Amino acid sequence: MSNPAEPIKAKYSRVLLKMSGEAFGHGGQSGISIDETLRIARQIKRIAASGVQVAVVVGGGNILRGAQFSAKGEVINESTAHYMGMLATLMNGLALQESLESIGVQTRLQTALRVDSVAEFFIRRRAIRHLEKGRVVILGGGTGNPHVTTDTAAALRGIELEVDVLLKATKVDGVYSDDPEKNPHALRYDRLTYDRVIKEKLRVMDLSAIEMCEKNKLPILVFNYKQEGNIERAVAGHTIGTIVSE
Repeated sequence: MSNPAEPIKAKYSRVLLKMSGEAFGHGGQSGISIDETLRIARQIKRIAASGVQVAVVVGGGNILRGAQFSAKGEVINESTAHYMGMLATLMNGLALQESLESIGVQTRLQTALRVDSVAEFFIRRRAIRHLEKGRVVILGGGTGNPHVTTDTAAALRGIELEVDVLLKATKVDGVYSDDPEKNPHALRYDRLTYDRVIKEKLRVMDLSAIEMCEKNKLPILVFNYKQEGNIERAVAGHTIGTIVSE
């Protein structure tokens, strides 16, 4: 990797980065780690400094997953549980926003839920205008609907914002034929088609997200964000992770 102080040579002009809630935690623990959040923010700063327009969809699993209440429907309705998960994404969004602005990056936090005291309501044209002005747009609240994951939200927002690529940041270095943590013989793929992902039920994103990306020809790059500099490498078009396209 080049000197971190130097702007990267980007392959893409506008990207959507999908960060799971776990990325904002520390060592599998619940809650928000400011150190981890700042580590992500510093990489995003270097990407934005190169002139790339960056939108970020954040998950909330480090705080709460709506699905964890699904077996307790007699206490908390499943739809309500999903709304609780959406609110958790806003907490991560606020943490990322403050982390970015503390290191000099202009941001806007937009949400699919109305929480006017802390975030703008998502409006496509407004989000695009923020991107064109060089602001990092953080997107929380999923799609604003229960029973829909933040993966699907990432695909939807990527299409709406007309990004060049959806960067799916994970804890593994790409897509495997099986769970690499359970099967040491699992094969890692460099490239995949949407059809193969769907037919073989490979663990990339939710089926609805894959189908949405296929229909709109939005490529997906799955890579390991834990390795320092990989977000920048992804934006620069380096051969890391697994690319899913036509």
